[in-house]
Amino acid sequence: MIYSVVGYYALILGLISGLILIYFSVQNFKNSEILDTKILSLSFLQLFFVVISFFGLVLSFVVSDFSNETVFNNSHTTKPLFYKITGTWGNHEGSLLLWLLVLTLFIFIFLLRTNNQSIKYKTLTTIFQQIIIIGFFIFLLKTSNPFNYLFPIPEEGLGLNPILQDPALAIHPPILYLGYVGSSIIFSSALAATTLKMVSGSWATHIKKWTLVSWIFLTLGILLGSIWAYYELGWGGFWFWDPVENVSLMPWLALTTLLHCILVLEKKSILTSWVIILSIATFTLSMCGTFLVRSGILNSVHTFANDPERGLFILIFLFVLIFISLFIFFFFHKEDQKNSINLFWLSKESAIILNNWFMMYFLSVVLIGTVYPIFLDVISSEKISVGPPFYHKLIIPFLIPFLIAMAIGPQLKWIKSNLESKKILIFLLFISILISYLIVKNFDKNFLVNTILISSTFYLFFITVRDFFTKKFKNISQNIAHFGFSLLILGILFNNLLSSEVITNLKIGESYENSKIKITLEDVKQRSEKNFNSVVANFKIISLDGKINKMSPELRIYNQPNIVTSEADIKTSLMKDKFIVINLVQNQEYFNVRYQDKPFMLWIWVSVLLLSMGGILSLFRKRI
Repeated sequence: MIYSVVGYYALILGLISGLILIYFSVQNFKNSEILDTKILSLSFLQLFFVVISFFGLVLSFVVSDFSNETVFNNSHTTKPLFYKITGTWGNHEGSLLLWLLVLTLFIFIFLLRTNNQSIKYKTLTTIFQQIIIIGFFIFLLKTSNPFNYLFPIPEEGLGLNPILQDPALAIHPPILYLGYVGSSIIFSSALAATTLKMVSGSWATHIKKWTLVSWIFLTLGILLGSIWAYYELGWGGFWFWDPVENVSLMPWLALTTLLHCILVLEKKSILTSWVIILSIATFTLSMCGTFLVRSGILNSVHTFANDPERGLFILIFLFVLIFISLFIFFFFHKEDQKNSINLFWLSKESAIILNNWFMMYFLSVVLIGTVYPIFLDVISSEKISVGPPFYHKLIIPFLIPFLIAMAIGPQLKWIKSNLESKKILIFLLFISILISYLIVKNFDKNFLVNTILISSTFYLFFITVRDFFTKKFKNISQNIAHFGFSLLILGILFNNLLSSEVITNLKIGESYENSKIKITLEDVKQRSEKNFNSVVANFKIISLDGKINKMSPELRIYNQPNIVTSEADIKTSLMKDKFIVINLVQNQEYFNVRYQDKPFMLWIWVSVLLLSMGGILSLFRKRI
């Protein structure tokens, strides 16, 4: 119980530190010759208090202190130590405390690392950041206190949702939050720079580092969530356009667009409005995601809360932040007419702006698909779900010109360009179309759409491969990121085109056979672990080429809470995954068996890692 008491009062002291920090920041802003050392000291003190509070919650989980309501609701004495620790942020209250920890960490690092910017800019950024931090402090203390006391003290806890007891999901929220919270620094600094009229090329160079850090962590966070969904949820897919998946995708699209705008702003003092609006939009979308997930509006395995008071608080807080940011934008931002020159249609800037519009279209589609069912439910009480067909029909046609523009854009020069190497570009386009035609001919009814889509993806793929040889280490980070994106789209397309699935019911000793595969359920064994018992089914799978695979999916029966989960067995190779999962057929001795061949799955994960690697190289690239 002592850990909870210390954690609670550390939160209150952190809030008081934030209020004092705002006071000294305002005073320093008025007299801005040097940065007041009290600001840095108070920022560190605030971080220290939040760290104490967070570790107070972690230790409460470790020792199974069920006098703490959060621990009682999300832990159990038989839960392994690793999941006791990660269960700290596997719930609503703990995840918000983690969010607050990252917020305070980032502003402290910002103050330490920002040496070449004006004092007014640093203090004003601190003020805006502290408004966000104080909002989260109040939210935690008023509606989502992770240190609520229970009496009488229960002897045992309710346990953590078993599907959240997974290594990938244990590290997924912290990495994702580093991406989300990184956008708060971009938001605060953009408002400060707009207020002080210093949105320029030098500021773009400064904020680019924070944008890259946020983008890298958000990309890796989405990757981990996707891998977890693939092997844990048992349906064999890696992206289902689930509303909570979309919530992380939307700020990623905005961040990617912002990153490209900052590249232009570094070279020329244009697109300042784009940069400011996207800085605001990225953090707003992150906060919207928090509102949708934490309010319980969205029904998903990822959501934690179902409390209208929490949703209302975030909604009001979000409204205040948006109102302040839009007021600052319209009141303080004036586009520099000298720099608002007409862009030549064939230039790198024009290509980036074109792709920005495509990205904004994709973002709009995802946003509408996510929030439309919510508004329809409120207005008419009619419940609908927007699934993959909606997104595929609206995104795929525009993905084709987007990929072609993405391939040609890096070949152009700044300001004004003539398209160089026309012959090789036309030749690569012809090769892409020919290969796509040969691939698609035997596989799909939507012949025309798939041929053009695969052609445009191959075109980007071939051009980025060519750039590795012709441009050597020039723009290597951009080449790797674009190559990773082309590989991602190719992996997804071929995975959809070439996947096969068998669903059948089998008893022990029975087999299923078709022209391509034979599946035999050989036997079933049982085993016991600390917090669950499992039923392991052993299968022998014989492929068309005579190759034999032994696979052992299992059913896990958890003791607290009493839930049955299906654990897939996946055999991964360079070219394809073999995926099998079982479920019990109710009141029968049959097992429902779902077996899939999933081509190029490994390359989907590798491609996203390459995307992240491009960002990491850009972050650490030696400045010229």
